[in-house]
Amino acid sequence: MIKISGLMKAYGSVNALSGVDLSVEPGKITGLLGPNACGKSTLIKAVLGLVIPDAGEIQVAGQQVGADCTYRHQIGYLPQIPDFPAHLRVNELLLMMEDLRGKKPDPARTQRLVELFELGNALKRPVGVLSGGTKQKVAALLAFAFDPPILILDEPTVGLDPLAATRLKEIIQEAANHGTAVMLVTHIVSEIEQLVS
Repeated sequence: MIKISGLMKAYGSVNALSGVDLSVEPGKITGLLGPNACGKSTLIKAVLGLVIPDAGEIQVAGQQVGADCTYRHQIGYLPQIPDFPAHLRVNELLLMMEDLRGKKPDPARTQRLVELFELGNALKRPVGVLSGGTKQKVAALLAFAFDPPILILDEPTVGLDPLAATRLKEIIQEAANHGTAVMLVTHIVSEIEQLVS
């Protein structure tokens, strides 16, 4: 689903990516493990079309990144630090995502995610008043609710309490078991050991 060949990106004299080759396949969890400032975020941004590489090629679901942004509809993205408009309520964020994706999430799936992450009381609250951990749960809800064929998860358990982190790992594994191509980006070795297939 994601194929990266010879990807290179430099910021001045700093090489963020030097000839990266990577394949993320359906039904598998592909892990990217590395310390801070090793280029993981630059790689994600390049896949999402937010950073233009200096060289190399990225294909997502057979479509070359850069020509057309519609490939992004295939991706569920869970950022390390969610940044949503503070005045929007969580249920309004879901509606906004419906508009952006041009499709509605499955109601049963959405309800299950709301229950798993205990977000029932947060749905009608503005994002700006939510704790960091709750914002991370909301970001997970938005990433998974539309059942995308590709998931890009950037440090997905950061800020989550142990129970929520365990539940998120279970959902990640379920997604892979059902054929989703998962890119898991982390610096936590135990997460790679638990999840990468």
